[in-house]
Amino acid sequence: MITRSYRWALYLVLASVVLVMISPILWLASTSLKSPAEMASFPPTWLPSQLRFENYVDAVRNVNFVGALRNSLTIAFISTTLTTLSSAWVGFGFARLTAPGKKQLFVVLLATMMLPGIVTLVPTYLIFAKLHLVNTYWPWVAWGLGGSAFLIFLFRQFFAGIPRELEEAAIIDGCGYVTIFWRIFLPQSWPVIAASVILSFTHAWGDFVGPAMFLNQDSTTLAVAMATGYVNDKGLPMNNLVAAGAVMYVLPVLVIFLFMQRRFVSGFSTSGIK
Repeated sequence: MITRSYRWALYLVLASVVLVMISPILWLASTSLKSPAEMASFPPTWLPSQLRFENYVDAVRNVNFVGALRNSLTIAFISTTLTTLSSAWVGFGFARLTAPGKKQLFVVLLATMMLPGIVTLVPTYLIFAKLHLVNTYWPWVAWGLGGSAFLIFLFRQFFAGIPRELEEAAIIDGCGYVTIFWRIFLPQSWPVIAASVILSFTHAWGDFVGPAMFLNQDSTTLAVAMATGYVNDKGLPMNNLVAAGAVMYVLPVLVIFLFMQRRFVSGFSTSGIK
């Protein structure tokens, strides 16, 4: 009886925590279906009196939604693909190759994770401006080729756990390290690849500061377009349209996470073994 009571108490606590965690999402979805009059009412109500699905239509019409969506997908695809491949290659080098100063260089790499990205944003802008790469997607290509310190760490931990006999057998068969990476190590690292894809895509998709600094209004991303486009004639934000746009904005990330969540969790668990 005590065990059953304890179990029900635990379920009640977990349900309360889940409700608290999802309440902002429920409020966002509810706000996206409210009328402007309900948005101005006080005290605010949880549920709209009438569902206004036309808010989603207006959210698409009030900004260049399709064009900004295409720009966001392009940047996210470039960043995700290059970051994953470059991080995997560097992680393979740290895990399987030997060179003087490798351990010290790896410590320096990990130390860069403690440096906030906002600190290097202005120097990075000046460099790209000198190279005439502002208002282009080349900054994301450069960032992608540079990899991610955290993802390099994940790939390094995963590759370090692969038996060395596979590598030695491939070398005996005449394979070089490039072939070993592409044909043996990379096909086995799908859990870490899934984690890398989710993290890289989420970072590129949700980035606001980078596109706002490096891109003009015609080539900017959906995050910047939504932040400046949903205002009325008086310059005040239309929060119901902001909420409707935000609901549509999170759908790609949600779809990718639901599609790869099992491999995503497996990637973190297997990468932390060593």
